[in-house]
Amino acid sequence: MSTGQPVWRKSSFSYASGDCVLICHRPDGTWSVRDSKDPTGPILAFGATEWEAFVAAVKAGEFDITV
Repeated sequence: MSTGQPVWRKSSFSYASGDCVLICHRPDGTWSVRDSKDPTGPILAFGATEWEAFVAAVKAGEFDITV
């Protein structure tokens, strides 16, 4: 039974401290992103097409940081 509350998930790669980016897949197909350290703070919202493009870019290594 659904409570109507969003279900936020974090990456299995997150540190034990829990400080991470959380994602939530909404029933309307959109995605939301927030900072786990600020659960009442701002939430970024993405349409399905935007989210798919972002995930594809992450998988392609476009955001890899090299020092």
